[in-house]
Amino acid sequence: MKTRIISRDRDEVAVCFFNTREKRNFQESEGVFVFQASDQPNQDELSQPTARLIKDFSTINDNFDKDIGSRAGVTAGSRENPLYNALWIAQGLLRKGSVKNSSKRILLFTNIDDPFSDADPAFKRDMRRTTIQRARDAQDLGIVIDVFPLAQTGTNFNIGMFYSDMIDMTEEEKDNYVVIASDRLDSMVNQMQKRLFKKRTVRRLTLSLPNGMKLALQSFALFRPATPGSTAWVDSFDNKLLKSERSFLCSDTGALLTEPLLRFQEFKSHKVCFSLKELAEVKRITDIQLQLLGFKPLIYLKDYHNLRPSTFLYPDEERVSGSTTAFISLYKAMLRLKKFGVAFLGSSCRMVALVAQAEISNEFGQVEPPGIHMIYLPYSDDIRHIEKMHGSMESPLSKASDEQIQKAMAMIKKIDLKDFTYANYSNPALQRHYAILEAIALKEDDFELADPKDDTLPPEEQMLKPTIAQSVKAFKDSVYGPNHDLEEEEAAAQKLKGTAAAQKRKAAEDMASYDYDKYDWNELADTGKLKDLTITDLRIYLIKNKLQVTGKKDVIINRILTHLGK
Repeated sequence: MKTRIISRDRDEVAVCFFNTREKRNFQESEGVFVFQASDQPNQDELSQPTARLIKDFSTINDNFDKDIGSRAGVTAGSRENPLYNALWIAQGLLRKGSVKNSSKRILLFTNIDDPFSDADPAFKRDMRRTTIQRARDAQDLGIVIDVFPLAQTGTNFNIGMFYSDMIDMTEEEKDNYVVIASDRLDSMVNQMQKRLFKKRTVRRLTLSLPNGMKLALQSFALFRPATPGSTAWVDSFDNKLLKSERSFLCSDTGALLTEPLLRFQEFKSHKVCFSLKELAEVKRITDIQLQLLGFKPLIYLKDYHNLRPSTFLYPDEERVSGSTTAFISLYKAMLRLKKFGVAFLGSSCRMVALVAQAEISNEFGQVEPPGIHMIYLPYSDDIRHIEKMHGSMESPLSKASDEQIQKAMAMIKKIDLKDFTYANYSNPALQRHYAILEAIALKEDDFELADPKDDTLPPEEQMLKPTIAQSVKAFKDSVYGPNHDLEEEEAAAQKLKGTAAAQKRKAAEDMASYDYDKYDWNELADTGKLKDLTITDLRIYLIKNKLQVTGKKDVIINRILTHLGK
């Protein structure tokens, strides 16, 4: 639940134990206990994970046997079915959740592959049938049920005993389900530690083709920067979110203004007023949302043309019937001919490239969906030539030799990341941010905040491999020379030595400035008492006035008298 807050802080959850000795649920069903925080009065509602819920749940091990308790299974001779009751309660909780929920899931954790092994044979078949039907009814309502088998020590979890029928698996899925579920559980925990965003529709577009045909499209933002959550104002007593409202009052009458305010622009000492609708009309350049202009070969599209995150396009059959068929035809043609579409995006007055993406799947399912990426093409002044900006005829930029380029390419091939995906790398600064918030919310004053794991750092063990180390050294030697490391050490030592000498000189100047005002140097020079001072005292004058400090006493006195004009 703590990591769920990081990934999606608005999600609503509930913890439901089944096969329990005690019961607590809104239907008073046997064998089901809905856990709730001490400050949550309602048992029949989902709620966002709160600090109180997490803190209460973290100590459940201490009091579980006393407050909740566990049963060995279905009591012999009884017709009570805890699993059926749990699915019914969970479905009721999800039904009363927020209507804005885009997906509803039941994560079922169990270490018993046959929940009806101890049931009376006369009732066992009926329990099995009704439970499977209850699960399928929930799935028909759009509720996804994921079973996570937890095998007991020394035993194997047989998913085919019951749960394969409950969630309707194929024979192939049964063979690898336990292994896949274990990997999914580890992956789920890792993914929850990252700030995730729902793949919801950002904008609905209409693609206009030259022959007058129009396609309805949905656009999705696939990449977004992971940033800390926005600041939210809450009530100081119950921590509920506060809603801010703004109202305008008439400066003359003090009455509350209900009509929308007008904007104005001064022109020749007159205020020309505009309504919000008129301003929107002025800013609108064209009514065209997305106009296809033509096609070009994919080799013409360069990596540096992608200056901002692209948008993923998918057909919207609900708005325009036939959009899916036309979209698939366009998508397949671009893949087959290896071309991309050039289109005009009217809302931002920009040229875009429409690049088809083929579907990619593996043994675990779909990796990349089929569709079209909309890449925002740059204007001519968006592409800047570094050579022109930083080079000149007087000081032309140095260029790498063929040998240096070859060494660089060999090094890059050795340290190239295989199967790279951005999802495997989390933001360490965000991890630290959420760790601090978590400690404050749970009132953990004596916690020791460990540095989060930084996946962006290079793997030191792999970098020390002989083949990689040799390629890196060959590149450094070709660019900086074979004695570069030694020269760097000598330069650092010289810099450190110079720094120490400078610090010593600065300390002497500060001391001289402090002691300089203790003496009246003009009077000492006029009365001939400079010879009574020690060489150390005389050097105070020399250091203060930045004169040479070496020499015998007579030489130093003459130097001071000359500087004083005596």
